[in-house]
Amino acid sequence: MRGTGKTVFLGDRIEDFQVEILGVLENIGPKQSLILARLSGGPLAHTGVLQGMSGSPVYIDGKLVGAVAMAFPFSKDPIAGIRPIEEMVRVSDAGTEPLPRLTALAGSGNALSDLKAWLPTMAPSDPKMLEIATPISLGGFTHAAIDRFAPQLRALGLEPSQGVSLGGKVENRMGDPSRLMPGSMISVELMTGDMSVGADGTVTYIDGEKLYAFGHRFLAVGPTQLPFARSEVMTLLPNLNSSFKISAPKELMGTISQDRNTAIAGVLGGAAALIPVEIGVRRAGHPLDTYRMQMVNDRFLSPFLIQMAVFSSIDATERTTGTSSLSVRGRIEFDQRPPVQLSNIYSGDQGSAMQASLSAAIPLSYILQGGFDTLQVKRVALQIESFDSKKVLNIEQVTPSRREVHPGDTVELNTLLTGENGAEVTRSVKYTVPIGMPPGPLYFTVADGNQTSVTELRQTLSVTPRSADQLISTVNRLRANDKAYVRVWRNDPAFQIEGEDFPDPPPSLAMILAGSQTAQQTRNSKLTELEISAGEMMITGSKTVQVEVKD
Repeated sequence: MRGTGKTVFLGDRIEDFQVEILGVLENIGPKQSLILARLSGGPLAHTGVLQGMSGSPVYIDGKLVGAVAMAFPFSKDPIAGIRPIEEMVRVSDAGTEPLPRLTALAGSGNALSDLKAWLPTMAPSDPKMLEIATPISLGGFTHAAIDRFAPQLRALGLEPSQGVSLGGKVENRMGDPSRLMPGSMISVELMTGDMSVGADGTVTYIDGEKLYAFGHRFLAVGPTQLPFARSEVMTLLPNLNSSFKISAPKELMGTISQDRNTAIAGVLGGAAALIPVEIGVRRAGHPLDTYRMQMVNDRFLSPFLIQMAVFSSIDATERTTGTSSLSVRGRIEFDQRPPVQLSNIYSGDQGSAMQASLSAAIPLSYILQGGFDTLQVKRVALQIESFDSKKVLNIEQVTPSRREVHPGDTVELNTLLTGENGAEVTRSVKYTVPIGMPPGPLYFTVADGNQTSVTELRQTLSVTPRSADQLISTVNRLRANDKAYVRVWRNDPAFQIEGEDFPDPPPSLAMILAGSQTAQQTRNSKLTELEISAGEMMITGSKTVQVEVKD
């Protein structure tokens, strides 16, 4: 059998190509089959099956049979797998529950680790028929950022076009849906503005306001809200592995609502709710460079996009290798909820930019994957300041003013902080021993923010939050790393209930709490916590000293 396909090779003009049916691959997936075909016509003899052709409709005797969806890497002939249209239109009947992948990814809090651990990669020389890689256009990103995140993008099935930023900025208006037809190019927009991320494919079928495209999954996130735009092809780039279209997005056209194994489906004219993102970067004493974007509101994608944007913002303004320090201040705002406050500084000889990019991605990932659909992100705003020096101090020595105290006495704790070039800073805090404290050892632990957070929140993070407010509160309790924290404690039993401390309870209450499933017993009883600030410096290390309480 022979048929005709439709796709765009240049501009927005839909052109025909020829299709020779070779057979049917039965049961290639769960209740799925593929039509195997040889394509010809236009530039296909020179380019082979192109990235960006995913979703190109194929007709036999004027009837739509499916969409070009799969191909063989390094194939000398344009042999393609055609997804039957019946399997594609089933996507509209899919449910609204997140796919298992999101459930499996939840809780790690690290978008990069999630991608590496969960999504398998395929060697380019693997002879299996694969889904045609989705070419992704990255606008406004630095080359270093594209190179750094390209492996994760490829693991998702997104091909960043040889690591070249192709640019393209979506017009912030809704276009005329009648301009889209089967065979038209579209770009699913994950981020728009000063930095943009768009994935290109082809429209297969339009049924009223419903649109079907790609013929395979995009990111397999299931129910979603992703804006898509009309796209125009600037040129084709032949490649020995897999040729691709170079295209640019134009005006918005609607919203993708389902991203499933056999297709993506959406609605023409619908507007997706996007998250405004503002990232300001400056070197100490220099003007502020501000980047403004809007990104999709997705529990899996949003943290990864934030990480890319922050890294690129730093790389565009400052160096990302060599000795440097980066101060990150900002907030993640929610509808009708308190914001998450971000305040940290990162310093080192290498990798400060990646640490800073994770400073917003990890809290956002933890919150979005907490399972509360009512928790809607309203805005993300970050201010990043860079320094060419290594702004880090280590907790070198902690000395109490006395080794023996009585109830009512005041202990002065002197902490020596040391840094590069012989820098020394001394900070003092005072603690008054409460009246009535029984005799015995009293401990003072001076630690950096990370170690204090691990000590204080180990039990809290192991318990599933019961409300969105509790989730936000847990993140806001993470200690900043530009301070040291003095933990005053004793070797007495203590409990935590939903993150709240209950130190040294009476024996009768301790028995009740010990049998409770909601109470977590801790190894020591914290009496109070004090802060030590050293200005715009990262503090590391931990020291513990002991004094004896006497009658």
